[in-house]
Amino acid sequence: PYPKDTKSFKKLIALGTELRLLHLLESPKVNQFITTYPIAGSDTVEKLAYKQGNVFINKEQYFGNVPETAWNFYIGGYQPAQKWLKDRKGRTLTNTDIEHYQKIIVALAETERIMREIDKNKLIE
Repeated sequence: PYPKDTKSFKKLIALGTELRLLHLLESPKVNQFITTYPIAGSDTVEKLAYKQGNVFINKEQYFGNVPETAWNFYIGGYQPAQKWLKDRKGRTLTNTDIEHYQKIIVALAETERIMREIDKNKLIE
């Protein structure tokens, strides 16, 4: 696929830059969490479950307001929102880990938004 014109090309450059910053977690947007982590507890990743926008890491604790599109989003054959937690099964999350996961969710939600924008505006042919 190619940009349909110069204006579309320039728009794609801007969107590509935004994607790069999001995926490197360097965009200021990733610090504007869209999720919550409302319950204090052990912070240990035991069993994962996605239920109505909540990603449970154990029986009591969860990340709230996780968009289903972010939870199910694929990049290169795997689902980052799921894989990141699965890779930490049995571990206790630090505050830095909890913030990092919330940044991942923002990055995935924003990536999905940018993809919709590219499709909606028909920037490529």
